[in-house]
Amino acid sequence: MDLRAVIVPILILSAHSVCAEETPDFANDVLPILSQHCFACHGPDESVREGGLRLDIRDHAIQELDSGSTAIVPGNAEESELIDRVVSNDEFLQMPPPGTGKSLKAEEKEVLRRWIESGAGYSVHWAFQSIQKPEPPRVENGAWLRNEIDSFVLSKLEEGGLSPSPEASPEVLVRRLYLDLNGLPPTYAVVQRFANDPTEKAYEKIVDELLASEHFGERWGRHWLDLARYADSNGYLGDELRPDAWRYRDWVIDAINDDMPYDQFTIEQVAGDLLENPTTSQRIATGFHRNAMENTEAGVDKEADRVVRTVDRLSTFGTIWMGMTVGCAECHTHKYDPITHQEFYQLYAFFNNLEADKVVLGYHDHVAEDSQEAKQREEKIEEIISKVHLDGGSLNPTEKALVDQHLEVLAQPVKRRSEEDKESLEHWLADLPDDTRSLLSKYEELTKKRPAPKQIVAPAMEERRKPRKTFIHYRGDFRQPTVQVQPTTPGFLPSLESRDQNGDRLDLAHWLFRPDHPLTARTAVNHLWQHLFLEGLFRTEDNLGIAGEPPSHPQLLDWLAIELQEKRWHRKSLIKTIVLSSTYRQSSRQTDQLKQVDPENRLLGRQFRYRLEAEIVRDLALSTSDLISKEIGGPGIRPPMNKRLTSISRNQDWDISSGSQKYRRGMYILFRRATPFPMLSTFDSPDSTSACASREISNSPLQSLTLLNDPVFYECAQTLGQLVGSSKSTSKQQWITEMFQRTLSRNPTSQELEVSQEFYRELVKSLQDIEPSALNDISGEVRSDLSLTQQAAQVLFVRSLMNLDEFITRE
Repeated sequence: MDLRAVIVPILILSAHSVCAEETPDFANDVLPILSQHCFACHGPDESVREGGLRLDIRDHAIQELDSGSTAIVPGNAEESELIDRVVSNDEFLQMPPPGTGKSLKAEEKEVLRRWIESGAGYSVHWAFQSIQKPEPPRVENGAWLRNEIDSFVLSKLEEGGLSPSPEASPEVLVRRLYLDLNGLPPTYAVVQRFANDPTEKAYEKIVDELLASEHFGERWGRHWLDLARYADSNGYLGDELRPDAWRYRDWVIDAINDDMPYDQFTIEQVAGDLLENPTTSQRIATGFHRNAMENTEAGVDKEADRVVRTVDRLSTFGTIWMGMTVGCAECHTHKYDPITHQEFYQLYAFFNNLEADKVVLGYHDHVAEDSQEAKQREEKIEEIISKVHLDGGSLNPTEKALVDQHLEVLAQPVKRRSEEDKESLEHWLADLPDDTRSLLSKYEELTKKRPAPKQIVAPAMEERRKPRKTFIHYRGDFRQPTVQVQPTTPGFLPSLESRDQNGDRLDLAHWLFRPDHPLTARTAVNHLWQHLFLEGLFRTEDNLGIAGEPPSHPQLLDWLAIELQEKRWHRKSLIKTIVLSSTYRQSSRQTDQLKQVDPENRLLGRQFRYRLEAEIVRDLALSTSDLISKEIGGPGIRPPMNKRLTSISRNQDWDISSGSQKYRRGMYILFRRATPFPMLSTFDSPDSTSACASREISNSPLQSLTLLNDPVFYECAQTLGQLVGSSKSTSKQQWITEMFQRTLSRNPTSQELEVSQEFYRELVKSLQDIEPSALNDISGEVRSDLSLTQQAAQVLFVRSLMNLDEFITRE
């Protein structure tokens, strides 16, 4: 084996390793070592700083200490106390202290030594540097390139002595695109059409169709809802439902389907209420802030809960748009990143005046009543209406309609009458006889006794009319306010441009999209990349700060960031660029060389293969069996849930959705924070207590048991088992082939076909002595053209096929 192919990539992948003859780069090689091992005690937070030594700022690091020694003597590692301490074997002198459980590797110590010898130069952390669009690097294998993305990826691979993986098969590519962009499987006819014509034009056509599909907004809206910590209940022990929360979820779906530019998408959610003459849609967008948990338990300290929600809103803002753990500075100055305790509360001030609001979308005028009193009242109202019509003499249809229109206005609460209606009503009443006006007065009195019309509302937020003062909370305790602060942004980032003397949320939202802001675009494109490659270009998706992991392809990250800005923040366009690349189209197969040289696929020498998210796993089963309802939006649904769970939890009112509603996509399942739908939790859906930048992917026996026994999945197996092989004339080979096509979007191999036929025969044999009633329970709806044994065997076969790893995996 070529040793270069093994050694070089290891050096490339190590953030802490540089070649012996190179001068270590501070931001890429030195800073990660210091942040991981030193900054907790010798960093920005002065409250825990040891020995008066601060290593995150050069002027401090090279100063003489009280002990008379100097931690860093530029150009002289031998005289630098830092080197003496990191190489010492004395447990009382060694740094980091053995009690911390941290230790430096030999190569890390050598990096520090050579860095000091070279002059101990400091530079800004890569993520805080302004974004410059790099030129795509030159590569040897130019024929592989489809766009600039491939140049950056291939350059890294060639440096490591590696080649990209072959392109995935047409069948895999189509299924990958459908699952990534819409979250629904392609029909076998779609797969075959591309397999028979796998041209560039045909591939791009599929991409365009998927991006234009209304299901794109559902798929990518779910990604956003993870970040927005969306749920249908308050959380905590009370966990009251939020019956109208879904209107924000639907706003997200619509905005993404409309390809709303990311800057507008952000501004409307962060500060839609502060826009000039905000539209109903822009006010609904502020429901983003309403997603914070709320404690409604009896006796709770309301101010304490409000502060917790405000901190959550700031932390969520930091995670989503800044890619930083801003919340770490709530109680003290951030231990790694340049965010002081004071700066945290200056950011906090932007969110300190948020108050709950609602958008009235209409009214449910007809409220059901079932009482004798209501019946008598309505009879009297009808009598009055009849008398008013008679008092008007012989009315023509137009005149009668006008009278009814005035009666309708009179029956409305005064606050719902428009100025035009009030004026018209006044003129009409003035021309009526006294006895008719008396009747109408009685009519108005009776209609007021009707139940108040129920408002149709959407949760929203607004700015408090009387602003609160914001103080620094000593150690994060709101009961110990100290210095008053004004809203502004951290000093290490571009300054805030305020419309007035004091900045507000709208200024903050616009600040994110300043051309010189280094965080917003990088964080945004990393989120997009992550959902097409499992991992972001920096894998700590919620932390691109100093303690985060450096990006595998920093130049590609910055190229994408500028590209998004140049595309005027249209995300669909950038997604298209990514999926058209050769990098995206690679096979996910891991070769022995890739496994040995780059086992974590940081160089992107192949695509990623991974189990799909909880909601999509359910969508696959429903789609495959033709049960799925593709209705977009609306209130949450309640699929069947085990009665043992509903009887002892807040879900005692879990009324199972009827008809096609229970077959809607997984993202519409009502999500109750304290007792989430079990299937979703089993497949690692986030708990929605905080922003989730990256879902976990586990592999447990419970997942297999859910696919086998959950009522929805079992019903899907029954339905599919009955759908396929519609008559006795259908051979088992045809039947098995069709099931593979439906579930896996491909034909079985000859070996799979042989094994499957044998498995089916074994199933039939094992069911020979089973009672008809039990067979009927297995198969569900009874068919006349097949025996109960055959029907049950088909269902069990499908049940097994839908439990395959391949079925729930994105290749």
